[in-house]
Amino acid sequence: MKNKSAATKSAAILIAFGILFAAAGIARGDTAVLLRKAVFICMECIGIG
Repeated sequence: MKNKSAATKSAAILIAFGILFAAAGIARGDTAVLLRKAVFICMECIGIG
């Protein structure tokens, strides 16, 4: 049982860090940059860009 508790605690910490970094990226405005890059990659993949 001790390992399961440690694994659950580790998972909770990793999720918290993920949420923290996602919030930091949104606050910096990185979502617009990410969307622009995704559009360019998709356009290159289908041969338009």
